[in-house]
Amino acid sequence: MKKTRHSASTGNGVTGLVRPAGPTALEARIAAAQGSLSDGRKKLLSMILENPEDTFFLSSRELGRRYEVDAATVVRTIQVLGYRKFSEFAADLRTHFVTRITPYTVLKAASREKRTPVDRIRHSVEMDLRNLQMFQSTFDPQQIIELSKLVKRARRIVVVGIDLAASLSWHLSYGLMSLGFPAEGPVGGTGNIQKRVRALTSRDLLIAISFGQGLRETVEAALRARRQGVPTFGITDNDTSPIYKICDNVCIASIASPSFGSSYVAPMSILGAILVTCAHTQTSRSLAMLRRSEEEDKADHRWYWLPRNGQDK
Repeated sequence: MKKTRHSASTGNGVTGLVRPAGPTALEARIAAAQGSLSDGRKKLLSMILENPEDTFFLSSRELGRRYEVDAATVVRTIQVLGYRKFSEFAADLRTHFVTRITPYTVLKAASREKRTPVDRIRHSVEMDLRNLQMFQSTFDPQQIIELSKLVKRARRIVVVGIDLAASLSWHLSYGLMSLGFPAEGPVGGTGNIQKRVRALTSRDLLIAISFGQGLRETVEAALRARRQGVPTFGITDNDTSPIYKICDNVCIASIASPSFGSSYVAPMSILGAILVTCAHTQTSRSLAMLRRSEEEDKADHRWYWLPRNGQDK
């Protein structure tokens, strides 16, 4: 989605992006409405809050089906909390999950459900497919085309991803380098990443990848790039994350998973779309780079070949 650069930072540059301590807006509403909630509605809200992987993006009808109540019951319950529309409740629910859900809470919630190992495997694959389908139905290909233009003219491209997202950063930077673009996915501590970002200018590009609340190193890298006038592109999973608020343009892809690990099926689809677009918007250059790589790989005997007698040594 198209976004414009913000000017909402002062001092340390994170004003408006740091989550306040204390209860979330949803928790505060539930606490205030305790006296007006029936036991059944309390139980319904408790189940919704304890199962983030299944309630993060469901409609009122789907929530009702998930917890075996009718959609009207869901709507009346959130009205007791003071919400006029289900969309308002859904927005606060997303924010609550972003600030409260951790790998521990996800696995703990999943462990309460009575599923066989086979059921859990199938459920995990179903979640992957649902994440990918959601991304497919909402993303705008024009975003990727605009990003490819930035990639084409960038003097340097820094892709920042920390922890599990480092795998995404490495994949994208390696793919861009294979096409001849000056990309890198820096690893290591804060100092190494910030040094790379500090050297960027408006002629460069920063791609920030982080999900949920956003890891501090990635968020601070995006903030520094923004202050320096560097074009920024973010990949995240919700519209309340710091990455969404900071970056000029953002792609959103759910990483919801029934386990402690995140599902990177949808983000990997974004990376694939980026690489495909960059390759086909400069086909001659891409072919020349890949032809050279192919020749060097053959000369260096990079690939394993089975001996003529069909037996390994």
